[in-house]
Amino acid sequence: MASRKKYRIEHLLIEKYAAEGKCIAKHEEKVIFVEGGVVPGDVVDVQVTKSKKDWAEAYPTHFVSFSTIRQTPFCKHFGICGGCKWQMLPYSYQLEYKEQQVKDQLQRIGHVEVGEFFPIKACEKLTEYRNKLEFSFSNKQYIPKEQLNENIAFEKNVLGFHAPKFFDKVIDISQCHLQAEPSNAIKNFIRTFALQQAFSFYDMKAHQGFLRNLVIRVSSINQILVNIIFAEHDEEKIRQLLEAVHHQFPQITSLNYTINTKWNDTIYDLEVHLFAGEKYIEERLENFKFNISPKSFFQTNPTQAVELYNVVKRFADCKGNETLYDLYCGTGSIGIFLSNEVKKIVGVESVSDAIEDAKINAKCNQLENASYYAGDVIKICNHDFFQKHGHPDIVVIDPPRAGCHLQLLEKLLEIRSEKIVYVSCNPATQARDLQILQKSYTAIQSQAVDMFPHTHHIENVVLLHLNQ
Repeated sequence: MASRKKYRIEHLLIEKYAAEGKCIAKHEEKVIFVEGGVVPGDVVDVQVTKSKKDWAEAYPTHFVSFSTIRQTPFCKHFGICGGCKWQMLPYSYQLEYKEQQVKDQLQRIGHVEVGEFFPIKACEKLTEYRNKLEFSFSNKQYIPKEQLNENIAFEKNVLGFHAPKFFDKVIDISQCHLQAEPSNAIKNFIRTFALQQAFSFYDMKAHQGFLRNLVIRVSSINQILVNIIFAEHDEEKIRQLLEAVHHQFPQITSLNYTINTKWNDTIYDLEVHLFAGEKYIEERLENFKFNISPKSFFQTNPTQAVELYNVVKRFADCKGNETLYDLYCGTGSIGIFLSNEVKKIVGVESVSDAIEDAKINAKCNQLENASYYAGDVIKICNHDFFQKHGHPDIVVIDPPRAGCHLQLLEKLLEIRSEKIVYVSCNPATQARDLQILQKSYTAIQSQAVDMFPHTHHIENVVLLHLNQ
C-alpha cells in the first residue's frame, strides 16, 4: 500500500488534532493527516492525495459518523466559504487545540526549551470581532460540487469572498458574522443597487468589468470607512453609486473610492479618492488613538490586540529607562502601546505607507520618544544604525508568517540586547527562529493569544533572556 500514491481508506477514526486545521488518524502503522472539516472522534472515508513511507495526506469523502464534540455551525455559508472553518468545534476545544499546536511546534518539533507556558488568552467576542473585511465582485459564482447537477448558472454577478482554491470564482455572501453592522447592510445595498443599475461585475480571467472590490472597516468606537474599488474609470457611474451609498448610510465616517486597472488587487501603490467625510477613522487601544486610512495596516481584532499587547508589555517588564526597538513595526501599534513604559522607541518596517501611518499615530498620541524608519529590516539594522540610535535594551519582533530573515537573527545574536519579545502569527516559523536564537538566549515564557476564533490561526508571544 505504501507504494500507491492515491487510494481510498474507509472507516478511518480521527484521533487528534495536528496543526493548521489538520487532524491525525492512523492506518496500518501510517500517520494520516486529514484536512477538510474533520474533528477528533469523527469516523470518515477518505481519499489519499499524497502517500509516503510513514505518512500520508487525505481529505474526507464521506462522514460515516460524527464526533460527539461537534456543534451546529452558526453561519449559513459554513462549509462553502473558506473562513471560520472551526464553527463546528466548541470554543473550548478550539482553545485546547491551539494551545496544543503552540506547545507541539515549540517543544516537540522545534526542540525549544521554554521555562513556562501561560494559559492561552481566549477571545471574549466570538463573532463580529474583525474591524476590516474585503469583498470581491465577480461575474462568476462558485457552485459547490454537490450542486453541480442542479442547473445553477456559473454566470452570475455576486459579491462576497473568493472560493477556496478558485481565484476566479466568488461565493455570494448575504451575511458574514465576522464584522459588526452596518457591514452586511452596506455590502448588500451595494450589490442590490449595482444589479438594479446593470453595472458590470469584474471578470477575473478577462480582466474587465466595472465593480472590482469592496473594503469595509468598522472601528471599536463605531466609526466606519468604506472604499469601493472600480476596475473602470466611469465618473458618472462612480458618482451615482457613491451618492446612493452616502444617502443610504449617512453614518459612514469616511467614504472613498479607488480606480484599479492593474492585474492584481493591491491598492497600496494607487491613489485613494475621498468622496465624503474624513480621511481617517479612529481606532483605540486602551487610551491610545490610531488614525486608520484606507491603506492602513492595523490589527483586525482591536479588542484582542489589547490582550496581545498587554502580554508583550508584561513580558518586556520595562522600568522606564530602556531603549526599545520595534522591528517589523507596521503602523507602530506595539511600540506606541508600550511608549509610556520606555525611554525611547525605534521602529523599523519595510512598507513605507505603514511607516507614514506610524508617524501619524505617534503624533496623534503626542509622543516625542518615538522615531520610525522605512526599509528592509536586514538592510537598515546594521552596525551604524545601532550606533546612531543606541544599543537596544529590549527588542520586539513581530514578523510576517514567514518569520525572521536569517541575517536579522544573526544581527540580534550579535547586538545582544537583554530581552527579546517575539510575537508570531505562525508558531512553526517562530520555533525555527527560536532554535537559532537559543545560541545566546533562553526562552523564559510563552503565551498564546487567540485573535481569530473559529479559525486555526493563533498568535504566540515568547520572552527571551540573554544568557549571561
